[in-house]
Amino acid sequence: MPRYFFHTQIGADRVTDPVGAELRDPDQAWETARDTARTLMARDQSNQARLMTASLLVTDEAGEVVLEFPFAEAVTLPPLKDSTLH
Repeated sequence: MPRYFFHTQIGADRVTDPVGAELRDPDQAWETARDTARTLMARDQSNQARLMTASLLVTDEAGEVVLEFPFAEAVTLPPLKDSTLH
């Protein structure tokens, strides 16, 4: 299985992932990036404004960027209330 590395980029700052994770494909890497972003935002609610500008740069073992996942994409809004009365 390929290994993917999840580096956190916030502005000019980068936190590198030296270990990575073995995942079946880029789709699973995308799901892992989404789940990681959601977990980090839930854990550090005092920094949510800053985290909304962050991204996870997912690279393969060769260091090539596979995908960039903005933390803002991990936010799920509650469904709108339907005001229609039937």
